[in-house]
Parts: sequence; structure tokens; C-alpha cells
Amino acid sequence: MPNVVVVGAGGFGAPVAHGLSAKLDSSKHTLTVITSRPYFTHYPALLRVLVTSDRQLEDDSLLGYDKLFQNGNGSIKVGTVTGITKAPNGKSGTVELASGESVPWDVLVLTPGSLWEAGLSLPEGDKSAAISWFDSWAEKFKQANSYALVGAGAVGIELAGELRDVYPNKKITLIHGDSMFLNDTYPAKFRKDIERRIRIRKIDVLLSNHVDTIDNSGTSHKTREGTPFEADLIVPTRGGRPNTEFIKSLGTKALTPYGRVNVKPTLQVEGETNVFAAGDVIEYKEQKQVAKAAGHAPVIIENVIALLSGSSPSKEYKGSMEAILVTNGKNGGAGYMGMLWGVKLGDYLTAKIKSKTLLVGYAKAAVGLA
Repeated sequence: MPNVVVVGAGGFGAPVAHGLSAKLDSSKHTLTVITSRPYFTHYPALLRVLVTSDRQLEDDSLLGYDKLFQNGNGSIKVGTVTGITKAPNGKSGTVELASGESVPWDVLVLTPGSLWEAGLSLPEGDKSAAISWFDSWAEKFKQANSYALVGAGAVGIELAGELRDVYPNKKITLIHGDSMFLNDTYPAKFRKDIERRIRIRKIDVLLSNHVDTIDNSGTSHKTREGTPFEADLIVPTRGGRPNTEFIKSLGTKALTPYGRVNVKPTLQVEGETNVFAAGDVIEYKEQKQVAKAAGHAPVIIENVIALLSGSSPSKEYKGSMEAILVTNGKNGGAGYMGMLWGVKLGDYLTAKIKSKTLLVGYAKAAVGLA
């Protein structure tokens, strides 16, 4: 019986698996989802969890897969993927796990997500391991009197806001290599407005500066450019790196030099017919955000079904509107939507949409819990 295998059950893999389970005929195909942890991780909520150890929010951030498959049509396998093999026909193969087990595939969907640093680099294991990890980081933040956050993308900005909510009098410094927050996907006026909102909360900002080594052995430090700063705790808050080392085994066409997956408009991996990829690992000119799953997942689902029915995949991914919501603690933030003339959102709407609830409802829907 042909086996559809999805590698990764995060913000992209979960909705793909959920959608496929509703459309696949279980008498003709099997669906297997491989994940390195036995729970779904809702990353947008983790920065607040790391600072507060909020037990309710922990529960809402680490969600079970009990309802992931519609009609019970699918199975979860917990394991770390180390490689992919292909049969001589190139249209099937196995996914190799660190345990030594091999999982056969006839159609393969790659949604492995990103590798993160510091507090977002969760350990493997069950939920108790993650909760211990959260507690250890909450204690680090509690013990430190001053922080330097290296990277003023969304992660750095949002962590600074969470820290200021809990520690109103501690020194916080945001260090960023560019001359403005975020990146040039967004207009300068919006980027400067976020900086203004951060500075209002008495958070120091160092722009056009870099920190090459994370050294927490002292309190007095200098950037690469020689600018001094003080911090008991330096935290890297840079963007994630594609978790694609195991995909090298597909061949040289599969990956860019940076490690992103080359895909066709149908989201089939370059050089492959029965292998698809989606999420923040693909080489596509767009911001790497979980919100893009709404565009990626339907393309993958329709094309997998077409392939299994003997047709050529034809649905193409044509990109998504660029939009971002950046929290600034529980009650503030700013947003931008790349529509019309460029729509900007302030504290009230950003807090109402994201800052207060951290989009937990969307995460629950992704795994069938809402």
C-alpha cells in the first residue's frame, strides 16, 4: 500500500497532514508523520513562556496530536531524521531515523522547520523536558540584572517586550546589525515606528552593530564595531536556520548553498517527482513565517492527491501577501499588511489580534483541536 510520509509536524507539517488525512483513502494509502517531539510546538507563544513559566500558556504552547488526523486516518512516529534514500526508480525510498529504523515512502513531504538558538532551541523528549527547559530560562532571566538581545527581528523585539513587562526596571539592550529593525521587506517608516515604540519602554538600542561571540562570563562587553554595552545575560535572538542537513542525501539539486530547499512552483523539490517541500525551509522570496502555511498547505495537499491518482501535479504556489504582527508585551505592538498603500496597525489592534492571546487558537486549529 503506498505510504505518504510527512517529515515535520510543526506550523507547516501539521496543517498538511491534517488536510491530507481528510482526503486520502485509507484503504489505498497510509499516512505517516515523523516528528522529533511528541507534541506540536507553538513558537509564537514561547517567548512569553520562557520569561514567565506561565503553566497555562505552556499547555497552550505544547499541544498534543490526538486530533491531528481526521477520521483517525494517519499515524505519528517520533524520531529524528538523519537521511533520505531513493529506490532505483527514484520515485520511492526510505526515511532514515537516528534510531536505525527506516520508514518507507512513496510520496514524501518535507516540512522540517528551522533550528533556533537559546531558549527557542527546545530539547528533544516529552513535555516534561520542555517544561524543565522553560523553567531554567525563566530562572536565568530572573537572576540576571541586565540583558543584551542580539538581533532585532521579530524574536528580539518580542522578547524585549516580554522582559519589560515582567522586569520594568532592569536594563535591556537590543543590538541589530542593520540600520533599522526587521529587514527591508517592510517600509522604513514602519521599521522606525517599531524602534520608537521599543525606546518608549526604556529599552536601549544599538543599530549597525554586531556581536560575534555570545560570552556570558562578564558584564562589560563590546560589539564587533567596538561599541561598549553591559549585560549579565546575552541572548542570541536571530532568525532560525533551515533544518535541512538530512536533505543533502537527495542530491545536489535539492538544496541551495545556504541550505534552503529548491522547489518548483508546484512545491515539488527540484529534480524530484514524488518529493514536496513547504514552510520556512524552501527557497522562495518571501518572509519565513508560519502564516504562510495558509498558502503552502493547499498546494501540497492538492498536488499529492493528484500524484496518487495518476495525474501530474499542477497547482502552483504564487506567493502570499507580506504581513507581520510584532508584539511589545501583552498590551502593545505594531503590525503591517502589504496591501493597498500599506496598512499599519498600532497597539490596540496588534494586542487584540496577537499580543494578548499569542494566536493560540490558530495553533489549536492546525492540529485539529479547534
